[in-house]
Amino acid sequence: MNTNIPIEMTFFERFEADILSGKKTITLRDESESDYQVNSIVNVKTLEEGRYFCRLHILEVTPVLFDELSEFHANQENMSLDQLKSVIQDIYPGISQLYMISYQLET
Repeated sequence: MNTNIPIEMTFFERFEADILSGKKTITLRDESESDYQVNSIVNVKTLEEGRYFCRLHILEVTPVLFDELSEFHANQENMSLDQLKSVIQDIYPGISQLYMISYQLET
């Protein structure tokens, strides 16, 4: 049994309102954060303070190349494609391989 399945996920505080409103339904992460399991439930905290704010049901974990990011990904992140690429480059400078983790708010 894999005991390394993550049970928590963190987001920058600036994304909290979009997650809670259902406007943000994916997150793009690097390989070190790609071990989320489909159909698992994770506790979500703010990265800055570790404050719990919701639980998410993981729906899908799919590899995606940075160069293949599209309007679809941007819409799911509730931002423009240019904004999305800029945010990704700020967090993961020079990255080419990402993982799209889609989720829904667990009520």
